[in-house]
Amino acid sequence: MVNITNDMGNISITSEVFMNLAGDAATSCFGVKGMAGRSKEGGPLQLLRRESMSKGVGVSFNDDGSISLELHIGVDHGVNICAVSRSIMNEVSYKLSKSTGVPVKRVDVYIDTIIG
Repeated sequence: MVNITNDMGNISITSEVFMNLAGDAATSCFGVKGMAGRSKEGGPLQLLRRESMSKGVGVSFNDDGSISLELHIGVDHGVNICAVSRSIMNEVSYKLSKSTGVPVKRVDVYIDTIIG
């Protein structure tokens, strides 16, 4: 959880908020088919529905007040993986910083599946 204090009061932002914002930003990028996740039993990889896309996102809070994100995604067959990953990193970092005011230190993108 991130706590922001100003002269008007205190704001607390939970990791669930960051996960939902990151999942939404990532899936809006060209070439992204969806967020990827595994069942709790370690079953096969599956694309997550829109309402559970935050499960493909991991958030860690850094000592300097910034956050780091880990995204597991599925992409379309034939896209340039490097370009899609760079686009996701930029889009997620920008949208989270703009929406919450919390700096994003790093965004790690893991391409878990290619859908063709």
